[in-house]
Amino acid sequence: MSQRPESLPHDVDYLLGLVADLREELAASRRREEKLLHELKLFYRKLFGRKSERLNPDQLALVFTELANLGLAEGDDLGEEDDGEEEGEDPPAPAKKRTTRRRQGAQGRFPDGLRRIRKEYPPSEEAQICSCCRKPKKKIGEEISSQLELLPAELVVIEHVRITFGGCGCDNNLVSGKKPAQPLGKGLPGPGLLAFVLISKYADHLPLHRLEGIFERLGMRISRKTMCDWVAACALLFQPIFEVLKREVLAAKIVHTDDTSIQVLDRSLGATRKGRIWVYSSREAIVYDYTPSRERDGPVAFLGDFSGYLQADAYAGYDGIYAGGNVIEVACWMHARRKFYEASETDTGLPFTALAFIRQLFDLERKAKAMSAQERQQFRKKHAIPVLAAFKQWLDEQSTIVLPQSPLAKAMGYCLRQWDALIRYTDDGELAMDNGEAERQLRPIAVGRKNWLFAGSDEGGRRAATILSLIGNCRLLGIDPLAYLKDVLERLPTHPTENIAELTPRFWAEAQKSSQEKAA
Repeated sequence: MSQRPESLPHDVDYLLGLVADLREELAASRRREEKLLHELKLFYRKLFGRKSERLNPDQLALVFTELANLGLAEGDDLGEEDDGEEEGEDPPAPAKKRTTRRRQGAQGRFPDGLRRIRKEYPPSEEAQICSCCRKPKKKIGEEISSQLELLPAELVVIEHVRITFGGCGCDNNLVSGKKPAQPLGKGLPGPGLLAFVLISKYADHLPLHRLEGIFERLGMRISRKTMCDWVAACALLFQPIFEVLKREVLAAKIVHTDDTSIQVLDRSLGATRKGRIWVYSSREAIVYDYTPSRERDGPVAFLGDFSGYLQADAYAGYDGIYAGGNVIEVACWMHARRKFYEASETDTGLPFTALAFIRQLFDLERKAKAMSAQERQQFRKKHAIPVLAAFKQWLDEQSTIVLPQSPLAKAMGYCLRQWDALIRYTDDGELAMDNGEAERQLRPIAVGRKNWLFAGSDEGGRRAATILSLIGNCRLLGIDPLAYLKDVLERLPTHPTENIAELTPRFWAEAQKSSQEKAA
């Protein structure tokens, strides 16, 4: 409530102190307003805006020009776009206008692997008789047109009949045929049905209650509880293969990791809580892991004695892993860029300068993509390190003048704290500039949790991680997960334990390819 001037105290020092307090309060109020406005814009973008971090090229062009004038782009043509042109080469031909291409198979030639059903349409019997000489006509050719059709799925009952022989009159001379070992012993489902349930739930993201409806339409009622028991039994069967994949990942020189949340039913609470799915990815394999929380114990237990490069975000839970010295931290430039992009939502100045530097680094990586690891390392030292040095100089200078606690200050602070880990990719040509590999492997989890909503328990989360690991490796190798799981479920009951590595997706794919080449 405002006061009249004559009612104010006459003490000048008191009035000066009051003004200072009010100014400080006003500044704090403005900071809170800016923070809330920034959060509101981020919220609106997540709900209604685009998910990509694409920037206005005109805005970046202005920044590139400014940086070149300031001398921060020295030696690297920071303001030029990557046109793929090298010294001494002819300039590339003008880019052709992009045209829409029809997918192969939708029209034209169909894939060779599809089963073909031949339907013949001969002329009528009367038309096959010549109207002149009344002699039968001979077939001289045919015209074939192809049509793509879908045959609905079918549940069939396979009767395993063990035939017994005997009756020769001798005692104890009966002999019966042997039934092949089944994945679940005397259980109802065959390998193909089990594989279909697993793929539907963990690759196609269909909750079990939807599968109930699908099977009912096919003429058989299978309860979701029954299917849940099948999933649990299959996860137990797959555990030895999972352990082999885990050893392959931990034996790698470079591992990418990231995590995402899933809802888990906690019966003691009568509600759901958050659990975590982690991905650990190398060039050879990927493995998922589940933990009830995001405590550092999860990554510590999984990584164990791993020694090498670990590329991840700036999660503090990894700090203890790096402290031992055997694991070397590699940070992600996508995370760094994202923070500046978010700051640009409310600040149209300095964030774009940072984004221009980072854009140039990614442009250089695109040029180096086709190079060998050794060539890439030399290219980075020649071209990327000067840009990094200029960016670091700019960060050091600007971080002292930006408003504390502002989104831009937080983005700069993130970069400066992570700087050694952010530039580590220049030490080895096999290292990646970002952790996009791990983030891509978590996308199926993000899609799936919108459909199945929650895991039934912590044990259900662990089962999901096991099955997702097998399906994820199929996706990585480009093989049909349904065919793989069906074949593995058929072979697991009798497969020697010491040769379990033969059932990993990579080994299986190589064996299939070798068999096809021999058959050809």
